[in-house]
Amino acid sequence: MNDEQTYHLLERWHGGDEQALGVILERDLPWIRKRVEERCGDALRKRVDDEDLVQEAMLEVLRYGPRFLMSDRDQFRGLMVRIIENVIRGQHDFHNALRRELAREKPLPEQTRIDLDPAARSVTRPSQALDRNEREACVRLALELLDHEDREVLLLRQWKGLSFADIGQQLGVNENTARMRFNRALPRLARQVEHLEGGALDRALSQEP
Repeated sequence: MNDEQTYHLLERWHGGDEQALGVILERDLPWIRKRVEERCGDALRKRVDDEDLVQEAMLEVLRYGPRFLMSDRDQFRGLMVRIIENVIRGQHDFHNALRRELAREKPLPEQTRIDLDPAARSVTRPSQALDRNEREACVRLALELLDHEDREVLLLRQWKGLSFADIGQQLGVNENTARMRFNRALPRLARQVEHLEGGALDRALSQEP
């Protein structure tokens, strides 16, 4: 199955074709699961050994995350591994619930797609050409690439609108620590958005938490 078929499978899935999702899972899930297990290390291996955990995380991303298109199969796999690893290292159930809540309460228009092919982003669709909905989708995808601490404080502050005192209480830290976490996380998110909008997915995936 060539790279072009990856693009069409994602396009079909975003159009409501459940069969396309089945093909993606059958084709890529075993490789993604193996790679996640390798990257997670001994401390998390028992959790990852439950193959349903990786599959569930992948389904959550594809069903409730921002809709993206890409033709490079290796980059697709790399993106999924990075997101799933981050979620498993953090709070898996909490993040899945938050992702569903965000998709339900602040849904992007059905036609919103972000094309992550480098050529499409840097030549035919430069970052200046992104519309508001595509920019929002890029921000949401960039959030998925952050570690759980950064992602959590950004969502609590920027989306839920909580004060730093309330965020600190929820995270079990003091107000100043919550503020410092937010101030560290914001530029990390900005860098990831810049990479995604500019077609530099490899750079986005290389930014380790």
